[in-house]
Amino acid sequence: MSELPVNYSEEHIRTLDWIEHMRLRPGMYIGKLGDGSSPDDGIYILVKEVIDNAIDEYMMGYGKKIEVRIDKQKVTIRDFGRGIPLGKVIDCVSKMNTGAKYDSKAFQKSVGLNGVGTKAVNALSSYFRIESVRDGKMKIAEFEKGVITNDHKLKSTDDKNGTFVEFVPDSAIFKNYHFIPEYLDNQLWNYAYLNAGLTIHYNGNKFYSQNGLKDLLERKIGDADMRYPAVHLKGEDIEIALTHGNDYGEEYYSFVNGQFTTQGGTHLAAFREAIVKTVRDFYKKDYDAADIRQSVVAAIAIRVQEPVFESQTKTKLGSINMSPDGVAVRTFVNDFVRKAFDDYLHKHPDTAEALQKRIMQSERERKEISGIKKLANERAKKANLHNKKLRDCRFHFNEGKDPRCNETTLFITEGDSASGSITKVRNVETQAVFSLKGKPLNVFGLTKRVVYENEEFNLLQHALNIEDGIDGLRYNQIVIATDADVDGMHIRLLLLTFFLQFFPELVKNGHVYILQTPLFRVRNKKKTIYCYDEEEKQEAITQLGGKPEITRFKGLGEISPDEFGGFIGSDIRIDPVLIGSQKSLQELLQYYMGKNSMSRQEFIIKNLRIEKDDLTTLELVNDTQEL
Repeated sequence: MSELPVNYSEEHIRTLDWIEHMRLRPGMYIGKLGDGSSPDDGIYILVKEVIDNAIDEYMMGYGKKIEVRIDKQKVTIRDFGRGIPLGKVIDCVSKMNTGAKYDSKAFQKSVGLNGVGTKAVNALSSYFRIESVRDGKMKIAEFEKGVITNDHKLKSTDDKNGTFVEFVPDSAIFKNYHFIPEYLDNQLWNYAYLNAGLTIHYNGNKFYSQNGLKDLLERKIGDADMRYPAVHLKGEDIEIALTHGNDYGEEYYSFVNGQFTTQGGTHLAAFREAIVKTVRDFYKKDYDAADIRQSVVAAIAIRVQEPVFESQTKTKLGSINMSPDGVAVRTFVNDFVRKAFDDYLHKHPDTAEALQKRIMQSERERKEISGIKKLANERAKKANLHNKKLRDCRFHFNEGKDPRCNETTLFITEGDSASGSITKVRNVETQAVFSLKGKPLNVFGLTKRVVYENEEFNLLQHALNIEDGIDGLRYNQIVIATDADVDGMHIRLLLLTFFLQFFPELVKNGHVYILQTPLFRVRNKKKTIYCYDEEEKQEAITQLGGKPEITRFKGLGEISPDEFGGFIGSDIRIDPVLIGSQKSLQELLQYYMGKNSMSRQEFIIKNLRIEKDDLTTLELVNDTQEL
């Protein structure tokens, strides 16, 4: 417990207004801040909060179109719903505990219930503009950091009813932020899948779905990787879609009232349980739950009246019941899945046969490695008592509600010098280091048996705590930190192959990143600038003038611990590993890690770069994270 001042008195008590509190403690309202490199960073939550209101209008039967535009740092969102009542426009975006969602008759089963969303967007934006159009009248108000700067008079207009919001996230809070298009695409596609008939226009692209969650699965994995056509079932307040693929692990997409619950909750737990029960009952065999769910790809969406989430960002459902006086979520999901899925399997024998073959394949693979798995686990436990491969941190992902748990990072490094530098300057509360010994094995085309036979991979999976899936993942971010040379690139690809081959859900759920470290240090007697590419180097030379000293870093071990502090601290640059939609993982891995092919050779030659200051150094363009 923190200590109070020695002379603790009335002068130490402060009362913050809502703006001060939001800006002082933004994590309470939007989760972690971040720079946009992670899909749950604050800037995406701000976008979501505004769109959620537009979605709620659509759900109530008003407005079939939403227009979104993001130009660098400026976000504009226009819906065609009823518009905010003109006399309450300012209050709705600047007064706490003000909104229509406290009236359950006006917004049954809406996304947001706390009346906080747009107020947080307002408070955390350097500029915020709200326009509401109702029946030929328009009300406009402008704010800076939550403080109103321009209260426009009511005026007449020919515009259609609806609400327009424009905002610029405050760079003082979201430092060095940038929007990643793939994250926004996924966010908007999810809205489209969950709201059949809704059209979203974003920067010239159209997002529209006819078949809901069935479309989601087909976009995520493609028909080629499905072991049987996606099962798509809908009922009152519930929709599910599921199939099995060819990859290891389990992949779920869960939603509540249109909100993507990335951390699941009571509805997802019930869904996973119901799948197992239904399959066992249908085949009249007590299959192992892990064999039934191995390689499953599924989605569930439910509508709950007055949902309870475990945080303002609504990433995990905590509700026990479907409504304050209704049936339990667990019972509701179980009853629907067991009846509807069972009926489907009886009516589609081809699907039932393909599903059973997939289960039996998983069962065989599990039994084949059971013996070596036990020995490997014993070796890992023994090794962890005295090995120095893992320098752990104090907090761990999914082990508590402390916001620092979401900031936990594991750096995977090569060699003692690099791991030593990172270890000396890391944040011991949230940053851990795992040191590789030599180049990892190329596991493409191998079975999961190799994960237990290979000591490096066995220790790595235990360090991450992902042997039985990612529910127990100990670090929110897994950052591959290798040298920016040919060997470093190769190690990076080998690690990505390992994750994609055996733990693809780590990548698909946005946990794997590439650390960018500076290639150049440009300095004179007054200033030092670190540069990450040739263009930045030239800009630094121009800025410093004269003939500054230029150092070329060829390995992480060449960077001193003192310098390294910023590169994994406040100035960290990490790029997410992203997988394009409808790309087969096996085809992707075959291209990069299979036997040499002419197409891959042509790719390497095309992307070869020769450093002007060292003609003997050949490097692949640092583009492997964009798979």
